[in-house]
Amino acid sequence: MGGVEPEITSARQAGHDPRVLAFGRLQGAANRLEYLLGRALERECGVTHLMYEVLLIVGRAGADGLTMRSIAQEQVLTTGGATRLVDRMESLGLVTRTASPRDRRVQLVRLTSLGEETTVRASRLHVENIEQFFFRPLPPEHHERFAEDLRTLSHFARDALPRLR
Repeated sequence: MGGVEPEITSARQAGHDPRVLAFGRLQGAANRLEYLLGRALERECGVTHLMYEVLLIVGRAGADGLTMRSIAQEQVLTTGGATRLVDRMESLGLVTRTASPRDRRVQLVRLTSLGEETTVRASRLHVENIEQFFFRPLPPEHHERFAEDLRTLSHFARDALPRLR
């Protein structure tokens, strides 16, 4: 990789292309880690990994709350999908929705005290599992660079996505 790779002319060649292999390994690792870490969050904290991610982004927004559109955009969901997810989270007592004081048509999502407690408890568990399954297999001198490279890839892909209307 890095040099000029030959044009793909067969399925066998495609299956051995280092770019295809690298992306497949990234996707495979992400899927396996999602399964391991997501199951732990569900088992120990009663939330899915996607719910946990929403708790984090709503928590980052603080008292101002976050719009449904922002949640959808951040998690690459449709606005309908974000609404259904927030409905489930609201029924669990993790978040509340209130009309924005600036625009009554816009709903702001905020953490409840249970949402705050769940985020803290889930984060403690999640950090332990991240250390065990994500960082421990890699040499310590690679951790910071690897995390930075993932941030770069994530931001590049996010910026390439079409914006929700």
